[in-house]
Amino acid sequence: MQPESPLRITVVTTFVPEQSDPAECRFLFHYQITIDNISNDRLTLERRHWFIHDANGKQVEVEGKGVVGETPTLQPGQRFQYSSAAVIETPVGSMHGYFTLATARGSIKAPIAPFQLSQPGILH
Repeated sequence: MQPESPLRITVVTTFVPEQSDPAECRFLFHYQITIDNISNDRLTLERRHWFIHDANGKQVEVEGKGVVGETPTLQPGQRFQYSSAAVIETPVGSMHGYFTLATARGSIKAPIAPFQLSQPGILH
């Protein structure tokens, strides 16, 4: 059994039609991530690891330091919010992954539950 995550992660996605081109199989989605430190520990978000899937079964992995150029430190009860974007080849897809966090006791991974990327009107 995996320990409970020290973070509450909320995701809001938005399809961006003006930066998408269906004829070229390009669908751009913005996503806003809200991270709440629900633990009693100070946490530093050191790395992110994303798995991005489209409806054709293509998977892209994105991994790197921090988020949007930052490695925020969250005190207990503190919130951090950021926005980013993903491009996929189909009007429907999904993302999931994890954040790697530094704590006083070492490094831990906080899972990011799967969330959907969907052009409005595609799904019922």
